[in-house]
Amino acid sequence: MVLNMLRLSLLVFFALTLAPAQNADSPTPRAAAPAVVRKQIRTTDGRSLEGQVLNEGMAELQLRTDDKQIHLLRKQGDSYRVVTSQADWPTYHGDPSGNRYSKLTQIDRSNVGRLAPKWIFAIPGAAPVENTPLVVAGLMYVSSANECWALDAGSGRQVWHYQRSRTKGLVGNAAAGFNRGVAWAGDRIFLLTDNAHLISLNRFNGELLWETEMADWHQNYNGTSAPLVVGNLVISGTAGGDEGVRGFVAAYDQTTGKEAWRFWTVPKPGEPASETWTAKGLEHGSGATWMTGSYDPQLDLVYWPVGNPGPDFYGDEREGDNLYTDSIVALEAKTGKLKWYYQFTPHDVHDWDAEEPPVLVDADWQGQARKLLVQANRNGFFYVLDRATGQLLLAKPFLKKLNWAEGIGKDGRPILKQLPQAPGGGTYVCPGFQGGTNWFSTSFNPATGLYYFQALERCNVFNPRKMEWEAGKGYMGGAARPAPGESFEKSLRAINIQTGEVAWDVPQVGAQTTASGGVISTASGLVFFAENSGAFMAADAADGKTLWQFPTNQVWKASPMTYMFDERQYVAIAVGQSIMAFGLPE
Repeated sequence: MVLNMLRLSLLVFFALTLAPAQNADSPTPRAAAPAVVRKQIRTTDGRSLEGQVLNEGMAELQLRTDDKQIHLLRKQGDSYRVVTSQADWPTYHGDPSGNRYSKLTQIDRSNVGRLAPKWIFAIPGAAPVENTPLVVAGLMYVSSANECWALDAGSGRQVWHYQRSRTKGLVGNAAAGFNRGVAWAGDRIFLLTDNAHLISLNRFNGELLWETEMADWHQNYNGTSAPLVVGNLVISGTAGGDEGVRGFVAAYDQTTGKEAWRFWTVPKPGEPASETWTAKGLEHGSGATWMTGSYDPQLDLVYWPVGNPGPDFYGDEREGDNLYTDSIVALEAKTGKLKWYYQFTPHDVHDWDAEEPPVLVDADWQGQARKLLVQANRNGFFYVLDRATGQLLLAKPFLKKLNWAEGIGKDGRPILKQLPQAPGGGTYVCPGFQGGTNWFSTSFNPATGLYYFQALERCNVFNPRKMEWEAGKGYMGGAARPAPGESFEKSLRAINIQTGEVAWDVPQVGAQTTASGGVISTASGLVFFAENSGAFMAADAADGKTLWQFPTNQVWKASPMTYMFDERQYVAIAVGQSIMAFGLPE
């Protein structure tokens, strides 16, 4: 069976390589609008439906009726059966808490070994896809740079496609075509464009409803993240932390696109926290907000991860802690007012931003019910905070190789160590600039009490360099290179959140590159994860035992999700330039 799956994988991805490549800077070819085809059908429950055929296959039909509603249909004899989703994936992490955990149990430890590909959707001309799809009422929403698709979540067949030209002259990750997803509310989909504009689309037809400029891309701002919906607002940050932007989080009215509030992650001279910078450092302090935050509706607080200070590796002209970089900021959802903050890495010179998912957990803590925030941070420490107050409850290293700090003191600050010099110059630091982990998804399973994430054991040699900021250029302030003679190890790691101890660890194959694939855990006792050599795998959530794997032969850039469609559970993930959905045999 594994051999057959391998053959299918190779055949699928070979077929995808036959798609013609497109130059991101060239105008997008516009095909002639297809003729409108209408169809009238009978459903298995005796109804008559008539409307525009959006797409059609031998056994399925996607139909838009005159009331603008989309009907997903499956052929059954001379009639059609109406199908939809029973369990959606409505936000980037599936839940505003940021915890990529699912209560679905149809796929479990007893049958996961029979999991097989169900459908694939190729994204032509895309960079390696970092997107996590959403599923809402039977429709899946997938994005790439300045593009969004609505798909039939049961077959992967396209329903509509929105596209606009890519922005020429960008710097940063958006210039490479990265986009991590969309947000949904009501009849709207929200997408952050490559040039840091927030747009709203009609979720039934992809029509542009409004567009708001968040920041001037000529000043190195760019957009890659999935927004977050909170109440009647849609909240987002921007990328540009390695290019010296001034970071912020902003909220916009979902109906009009009008800005409701903005919180700057780097203060102006004279503002609170400006004393943690030198004047020159404030000019281009970075602190970008390039990943999606979390939300607690009971506390009505938004928790947003903040990126590194700039320049990344050269800190001599920005002495001080450099607030609010490398922090979690807790903001009042309606006003954006700062409630509290916690800074993981003061005066960071190793690019250890705090963009790892802030996961909100309700659990007993030392015999008392507490609202917790947990994060495995890029600096190599695992943290537990009280998310109502910001109080540090636990901080413990999760890496075997960690040489920059002895621990975290009672005051919440790292206890720094003297870093060794590398032969040939530079400073030898563990973890390296990629961090002990990074932006991809993590998961807390309340049944096991374990927190799952991808860990990276790797050290770098850092060589800082003074530089001046320029529009259209990077602002790294030096370089980081692999430590000579050393390799790296990626592993799926499970931590007991009560103690910070590693409960189990699944070492992965070391490929030539380090993958950026995340995890999801389920109530049925599974952890799905993107293994470093290109396998999509499932492990037992209790002990890490491998239960299933599928070779994709791709370098991971995305994280998995799951949903229920037509009473069947699917697990989907972006693979290379495609979305793949897996399910059990019928």
